[in-house]
Amino acid sequence: MCPPEHFTVEYAINPWMDTTVAVDAARALTQWESLRTTLVNLGHLVHVLDARPGLPDMVYSANGAFSVDGTVYGARFLYPQRADEATAHQAFYDTDSSWKFVAPVHVNEGEGDFAYLPAAYGGIVLAGYGFRTDPAAHAEAQEVLGRPVISLRLVDPAFYHLDTALAALDDRHVTYYPAAFSAASQRVLAQLFPDAVLADRADAEAFGLNLVSDGRHVILNTDAVGMGRKVRDAGYQPVHVDLSELKRGGGSVKCAVAELRA
Repeated sequence: MCPPEHFTVEYAINPWMDTTVAVDAARALTQWESLRTTLVNLGHLVHVLDARPGLPDMVYSANGAFSVDGTVYGARFLYPQRADEATAHQAFYDTDSSWKFVAPVHVNEGEGDFAYLPAAYGGIVLAGYGFRTDPAAHAEAQEVLGRPVISLRLVDPAFYHLDTALAALDDRHVTYYPAAFSAASQRVLAQLFPDAVLADRADAEAFGLNLVSDGRHVILNTDAVGMGRKVRDAGYQPVHVDLSELKRGGGSVKCAVAELRA
């Protein structure tokens, strides 16, 4: 995770960003700390990446890389405003020899557009494209990570990253909002995950799919009330955290957490 010490909305690169509304910086930091504390209290180890001036979106640390079994596929951001974030994330992995870091050739935004299901079909990666990540990065990720990569086309600009439209609930189950995907990608998801928890537009617009799950606890923002009920009905324990300020930049719980898979 990376604290929102320099978080502002000073440019607009997704439909949720409004440069005319000021961010409450103190509130953003308090909310971020609440998320970090929640994760720690649930038994998770949280590494904190130092925030860097001039990189207001660095709080969305999930976008900085994608790791699977000790191998890290680095990010290459589409927008120049975020380009230097990739270097900061690479430095984190380079300081620990247990990680194998591979720099990308193609544009991709880390866990923003990749999700790993280790117990589904022997271990597969779901990968989004259509707004940020170059489809060529999917093939590159497959070669780097040695896992089958399933390409899914995103079609609604409001859900510009995969992690705004789909989430892993555990090692083989997902939840997703069907209309965020092309008709063909919807058929692929229905075939792969016939027992998925389906979200509606209200769930997705509340950033209810931008969640983090440890297989039992599902951490999601306080606005995602309906999504909380759905995951509870599916047998998980919802844990709500207020991240209203971070939503101003187009992200929520998942965007703020880069999951490390050693």
